[in-house]
Amino acid sequence: MKILLIQPPLNPNIIGAGIAYLTEPLALEVIASSVPNHYISILDMRIDSNLEQKLKNFNPDIVGITGCTTDVYKIQEISIKVKEFNKNILIVIGGHHATMVPEDFNKEYVDVVVIGEGEVTFKELVVAFEKKVKLSNIDGIAFRNGSNSLKYTKPREVMKNMDDMPFPNRNLTLKYRNKYFRGTWRPIASIMSSKGCPFRCNFCSLWKINNGKYFVRSPESVVNEIQSIQEKFIDFAEDNALHDIPRVNKIYELIKQRDIKKTYKLYARSDTIVRHPDIIEKWRSIGMDLVLVGLESYKDDELKGLNKSNTIKNNEEAVRILHKNGVEIAAYFIVNPNYTKDDFEGLAAYVHKLNLKQPIFTVLTPLPGTDFYKQKYNELTTKNYQLYDFVHTVLPTKLPLAEFYDNLLNLYNKFYLTENNTIKKDGKLLTSNKILQQIHNLLSQAQKAELNNKEGIVL
Repeated sequence: MKILLIQPPLNPNIIGAGIAYLTEPLALEVIASSVPNHYISILDMRIDSNLEQKLKNFNPDIVGITGCTTDVYKIQEISIKVKEFNKNILIVIGGHHATMVPEDFNKEYVDVVVIGEGEVTFKELVVAFEKKVKLSNIDGIAFRNGSNSLKYTKPREVMKNMDDMPFPNRNLTLKYRNKYFRGTWRPIASIMSSKGCPFRCNFCSLWKINNGKYFVRSPESVVNEIQSIQEKFIDFAEDNALHDIPRVNKIYELIKQRDIKKTYKLYARSDTIVRHPDIIEKWRSIGMDLVLVGLESYKDDELKGLNKSNTIKNNEEAVRILHKNGVEIAAYFIVNPNYTKDDFEGLAAYVHKLNLKQPIFTVLTPLPGTDFYKQKYNELTTKNYQLYDFVHTVLPTKLPLAEFYDNLLNLYNKFYLTENNTIKKDGKLLTSNKILQQIHNLLSQAQKAELNNKEGIVL
């Protein structure tokens, strides 16, 4: 059985994507490992866009496509092209958006939607397709059953033991690997050591996918995979890598014992850092050079409104701890569409006060599938998924739209445009021309987006 797994083309609206960073299609590499007895190929269309030639050369029996909300229309376009090439190819859609809003793929050119984790589900799908048995016996999917509606099967139980998950098949992306990077870290590899989230931020749907549970791989499994990775730079691609302190302490000990020399990027919550400053010191000693932290706001009332379960005091202390240990911080802030000029100025002053060199300013966006989306549904200014990119606002702004974007652009200019026209990324100085030009272009387009495409794209 020939299986083609596809990562959709790069969304040009995501700030820095393809310019400041590009990570490997980790989910597809894991899915590939779940069906080792078949002929599998991965097409990363962010790097190689020639779908038609790939279909001709490979002639797949099954095509699997993943993606997030901003990729929905590209996934639909790819599916149409695959069916035009051969209507008998089984098209399987998975990923974050497909899990949260599977009905968006209720199309005649989509055969199956995977809801939730795909490692076991996809393996069963391949067996069913090969043996021509009914799909209705497979948990965790939706499929069209000779009608215009989706038939849903029984929800699949979450894979609680992450050590059952196979290591990613990175051999399938060998020809792309030198293209995966973050700033000057090139090439970079990604690893997933945990999944889910025990918190309940209302703007995030991550916790909903795993029903608010948090699952981890054993320290031995994580370090065995790290040791197998050829790249020097490693990106922990989960939002709560440091949440389970006994586990990450054991990972640290194993890395140190085995004398593994790598450089790491991790996500962490500020309250975790504050409660366990020693873990920052330990991980810094084994190569942790960059930590991404969702500070989100400079006001406690905003954090409360986001159901962040955190405080400004924790944020400031976490920044102090990271700075003390010489760890670079990528600090994420959420810009509320209700911001006034005073709010923008307050946020800028706060970033200056904390001496943050890599602030990332994202527009508050109700992502489909979140509680926040349901809450704000009647206020949405557009249903166009391409605009759910954290740059365009999909909610009304208090300031005139042009003024809102002028203030947002000014934030980026203040912190990324320096006297010698350079931008600091991952502790290195890089030319800022491309990134700042991208930001200028995106925000200029965003000012017009609602006028140009209110209703969105429907294929």
